[in-house]
Amino acid sequence: MEKLTSTIEAILFASGNAVPLSLLAEKLGISKKEIDASIEQLKQKYDDEGGQLLLLFNGKAQFSTNPLFKDSVSAVLNQIKEKEFTKAILECAAIVAYKQPITRTELEAIRGVSSDYAVRTLLELQMIEPVGRKDAVGKPILYGTTDNFLKRFRLKSLSDLPDYDALMESLKLDEEDESYLYAKENYVPEETPDFLQDLSKDELIKIE
Repeated sequence: MEKLTSTIEAILFASGNAVPLSLLAEKLGISKKEIDASIEQLKQKYDDEGGQLLLLFNGKAQFSTNPLFKDSVSAVLNQIKEKEFTKAILECAAIVAYKQPITRTELEAIRGVSSDYAVRTLLELQMIEPVGRKDAVGKPILYGTTDNFLKRFRLKSLSDLPDYDALMESLKLDEEDESYLYAKENYVPEETPDFLQDLSKDELIKIE
């Protein structure tokens, strides 16, 4: 039972999202009784006093940060997230501009990390838009830049973009370098090319 409980614990941690208990039972080849017993053990392990809580809802289970510690968590992580999100958004904007039309999967293959937040933010800012679907399995959405992208970066056309390799190299910032600290009004690093300097901190992180 302990091994099963640890297995379910690992799955929930790795997912980060809600996992249906029925899916756990199906994939692990176990009964509802065994699932319930393991979930009960996890509930006891992650009580109301710990940093993590086990949430159970609608036949699903998910780990969540205990809201008792939200202020401390925010104080430490918010600045880190803002930096990461800003860098991710700048990278994604540049990649879409050069490689369009491009799917989110192709964009992520170039960056090597998930780009859901950055793509969603760029869509909300109306800097990119769906321009069709790729003739491939699943018909994934293709994205391209908009006129608003050109206006925000003060470009007359995409031909005004700087050299791609030089631009991407300039966005590979050393997180321990003091140049990675941002000014209050202008939340982009000094090394960032001029055409990417026009997005303010508020514009980049307003989408939660």
